[in-house]
Amino acid sequence: MTDIDIPLPSLAGRRAVLTGGSDGMGLVIAERLAAAGAEVVLPVRNRAKGDRAVQTIRERVPGARLELHDLDLSSLASVSAFSEGLRTDGRPVHLLVNNAGVMTPPARQTTADGFELQLGTNHLGHVALVGGILPLLAAGRARVVTQVSIAARSGRIEWDDVQSERAYDGQRAYSVSKIALGLFARELDRRSEDAGWGVRSVLSHPGVAPTNLLAVRPEIGRAADTSSVRVIRWMSRHGILLGTVRSAAQPALLAATTTEPRSDVLYGPRGPMNLGGAPTTHALYRPLRDLTEAARVWEESRRLTGVALHA
Repeated sequence: MTDIDIPLPSLAGRRAVLTGGSDGMGLVIAERLAAAGAEVVLPVRNRAKGDRAVQTIRERVPGARLELHDLDLSSLASVSAFSEGLRTDGRPVHLLVNNAGVMTPPARQTTADGFELQLGTNHLGHVALVGGILPLLAAGRARVVTQVSIAARSGRIEWDDVQSERAYDGQRAYSVSKIALGLFARELDRRSEDAGWGVRSVLSHPGVAPTNLLAVRPEIGRAADTSSVRVIRWMSRHGILLGTVRSAAQPALLAATTTEPRSDVLYGPRGPMNLGGAPTTHALYRPLRDLTEAARVWEESRRLTGVALHA
């Protein structure tokens, strides 16, 4: 698969916050935003990894404007501290890209707050982040880009076991976390329009590419690369259906910069089954279409996080 870089407009004078920007497609997104002139705020869980990412971006983009902050999305206290720091700084945020995540720990784990790890990190951590900086997003009339996944194509939220306490399946729990996050993002756009916050919320997904989501991750109990990631790397290297790390970043970049953002579509790859290729828009996955379910996700997320979701 040939690497792809879509052209971006000038983002000079814009402040962008990007989670998961220290490696993989997140690093590509950070680099491209910086090259377009944005001031890029990189909140990271691993400071050493973040330092390496900043060095890499500055080598590729001389003069890049970057800020590195500490953030652990699996801890509501950490999200609160990061958000408070940005609010104290007081500058508007013009772009938020909710990109970070964890995928399929082999055994059920919980966050610092007792949530199932994937739901707590992928979904509730980003909910708390949006709530924590919503006044800054409103001040910047921001675009919020939320990365979902092809794992949100099917499945549903099991409200009687949303934390996977009765039965844990890593892939199912990952799907639930991405469906919940996507529905929350859709409700954010609806509420912003109704309340006049000026925030646009759109959904993107990267297709399938050889990122580190399924690679060795000792911190979540994965001691070796999964067989899936080995197959993905081989298929990507040979240009079979899938994307590259760089091409996987392009849908989020399109969603972040298109002049006519839409909340009723997915920004994703245009190739077969939307697995790889240049970015385009396509129909929302069925689990992301129910706005009644989106409102329920909003209210339940607000209850679980204790975060006030208003500008």
